Amino acid sequence: MNALRIRPVTHADLPAIRDIYNHYVRTSTVTYDEVESTSAGWADKAARITGAGIPFLIAEEGGVLLGYALGQPWSPKSAYRFTIENSIYLAPSAAGRGIGRALLAEFLDACRQAGLRQIIAVIADRGTDASLALHRRAGFVDAGRLTEVGEKFGEPQGVLLLQKTL
Repeated sequence: MNALRIRPVTHADLPAIRDIYNHYVRTSTVTYDEVESTSAGWADKAARITGAGIPFLIAEEGGVLLGYALGQPWSPKSAYRFTIENSIYLAPSAAGRGIGRALLAEFLDACRQAGLRQIIAVIADRGTDASLALHRRAGFVDAGRLTEVGEKFGEPQGVLLLQKTL
């Protein structure tokens, strides 16, 4: 049996990350992106995130990338430098196996080690029960709701804001 391994992202991981993310762009409202991402876009994003000292981790099993967790600055204003927004995505085949829980736990530990203080989760307000449960189990608390701030698939979309103090 192959053990789950969680580690920092490498350039070689980016095509699989792109593919996981683009699945959700095409099929769901868990992301409000409407245009699929590119390998070049992911390379730029990974360089910005890791260059800023913010964690970007992947979960793999038997050499297969099953998911990723990353943070991005909450705001470009310097006063927010200890606050990030997190994202966590799993390959559809990885859902319901505890991989998200393990990945988020490692991500939060890496954020603490990086000196971050606050994590904000911005989660779609429909069809995201698993993500909400995952974040709440990890100690995120409800911090607000924004209604109809986006539109995808011709429908207005809102978001829930959750926050965790490290």
